Amino acid sequence: MPSDEEAAALAAIDEAAVGRTLLELIAIPSVTGSSAESEIQHHLARRLEHLGLDVDLWSMDLPALLADPDFPGTEAPRDEAWGLVGRTTGGADGDAGPTLILQGHVDVVPPGDRAAWDGDPFVPRVSGDVVHGRGTCDMKAGLVAHLAALAAIRAAGVRLRGRVAVHFVVGEEDGGIGAFGTLRRGHRGDACVITEPTDGTVVTANAGALTFRLAVPGRAAHASSRDAGVSAIDAYLPLHRALARLEAARNQDVSPLMAEYPIPYALSVGTLRAGDWASSVPDLLVAEGRLGVRLGEDVAQARAELERCVAEACAGDVWLREHPATVTWPGGQFASGRLTEGHPLREVVRDACAEVGGGSRPRERGAPYGSDLRLYAAAGIPTLQFGPGDVRVAHSAREHVSLREVVGVARALVLTVLRTVG
Repeated sequence: MPSDEEAAALAAIDEAAVGRTLLELIAIPSVTGSSAESEIQHHLARRLEHLGLDVDLWSMDLPALLADPDFPGTEAPRDEAWGLVGRTTGGADGDAGPTLILQGHVDVVPPGDRAAWDGDPFVPRVSGDVVHGRGTCDMKAGLVAHLAALAAIRAAGVRLRGRVAVHFVVGEEDGGIGAFGTLRRGHRGDACVITEPTDGTVVTANAGALTFRLAVPGRAAHASSRDAGVSAIDAYLPLHRALARLEAARNQDVSPLMAEYPIPYALSVGTLRAGDWASSVPDLLVAEGRLGVRLGEDVAQARAELERCVAEACAGDVWLREHPATVTWPGGQFASGRLTEGHPLREVVRDACAEVGGGSRPRERGAPYGSDLRLYAAAGIPTLQFGPGDVRVAHSAREHVSLREVVGVARALVLTVLRTVG
């Protein structure tokens, strides 16, 4: 049962403000790398200042971050990146208490084919309890849950023994430059909750994902005498079959946290580009795709497996044996990550969720996609994900979230904060 102090903070959650704030944030089209990504950071900085937090809003040194040997990669072009951290003021014991990080990314993916949307993707639509629009669940609803929990704790006059640090970051969707830069600036904590959409579960582990590029050579010729050339498209086909076999092999004996997924560590080719003239035999094919990284797997080992697969396929092909494909690793590079085994944050969040929801504790699972969790975990900060929405509708024209779920997560965050630093 919640204590009197916890009950007061729970009662202070402003459900109407949750809805208003979510609509405001969705209306800012903060696509990764765009100027609106910076706009929303300044907007959120004002909100954190209004909540009485000490705010650090800074322009990141992009050349220095990109030159860092541990930089996680990026895909979207950008001219700037703004970091934003808000910290509650010193608690009853000054700085002696622990610090809990509440983290969320502000960037969203592009809307894609706008004809697939029922209206403008950045003009939120409300249908009963459900809000539709780009970024609703991935993950502006999570940002709102953080803000609502902090506002309720402040309104209830609760004095914390430790601190809460809010990390709002850019660039999560294409590699994690925002989280990387925030950690490099020295913002740390004792534990972290990321409000990515987890659909009523607690996610304690993430698979990784590495972007790869294959360059497959051919021999150009006039299409009327194609026998004088070698099509790079035909040369690619044995490689495609080899990659399918590699995916099957890498998905044997998976962790119990990932067992619910048909393909927990997917290997997918997303783009193929070949040829520059319809009447020519193409002399180059470039394929780009995504390699899933297994829990606990070293990124270098994952790269080596794919490179070995390509080399073996080339060795078995008459053309590719003498003209092998090359593998490079551009773009986002997501390692896997996992909450520290036995860390109490897992049970604190699960208990809090059960108490505010009046039901059983949410189940624990892993997620088959990369996230900022791995950067915080790699920095020695125990981290899990728990947030409103369902990732299966993220990145689609069906993206939506239930306001009731946003409020429920905010309530669980209130108890989590008070039971870790309160």
